[in-house]
Amino acid sequence: MEEFVQPNGKPIISKEQAEMTTALRSGLNDGERLRAVAALGDPVRRKLFEMVRDASAPLSRDDCAQALGLPKSTVRLQLDRLVEEKLLSVQYRKLGAKTGPGSGRPSKLYAVAQAEISASVPPRHYDLAAALLASAVQRAIDFGENVADSMAAVAYEEGRRLGMEGGDILQLLLNAGYSPQPDGQGGTIMANCPFHRLSQDHTGVVCSLNGSLLAGALEGCADDRHALAPDAEISHCCARLVLKH
Repeated sequence: MEEFVQPNGKPIISKEQAEMTTALRSGLNDGERLRAVAALGDPVRRKLFEMVRDASAPLSRDDCAQALGLPKSTVRLQLDRLVEEKLLSVQYRKLGAKTGPGSGRPSKLYAVAQAEISASVPPRHYDLAAALLASAVQRAIDFGENVADSMAAVAYEEGRRLGMEGGDILQLLLNAGYSPQPDGQGGTIMANCPFHRLSQDHTGVVCSLNGSLLAGALEGCADDRHALAPDAEISHCCARLVLKH
């Protein structure tokens, strides 16, 4: 297995590239994403979501109740559940031409949330891999870099940002879907690879990207107790955490 590539001191990713990678993160952990998707298993909630999604403008509770022929109380309850699961967003706006005093209270309107939510079992994060690879190619074009160096720097910086946000490396690994498990020797194996299918066909590229991402995460978490080491177990992530001697 190739050694993990560390950043080479060249400029970190631009603001635009950073936004590209962070925009794909909904802010939900794997369990929350699964619950959000499962919420659409209810036929009424699914119809409401599809109606709001397909509408040309945000809809009110009354709009939805009238269209589906359901009680307003039922519709309000289900719409608010979709908001709770981050599938819909809410805005308040006065409807009609009348303004000023006496024009009435603003109406509560529902629209589809902007953040994308996907879920898989076991956890996979192909959206993050795609964003990192696209950012790496863009950086290589912009700065005339070798693509491998660019990929290492982009992944490392994204990992560092995630580490700074998460604070604890084990919690970060758990939230990111790596399924960290103690190895009995003070270290941690990662029982799941979030990029599994990609790694089967592009092992060198994906494992290098993953190694740089995790190395950055360790730095971002300010974790000086652990280091990365390769893990040859085929059913695991390609990396593991070991205690520094």
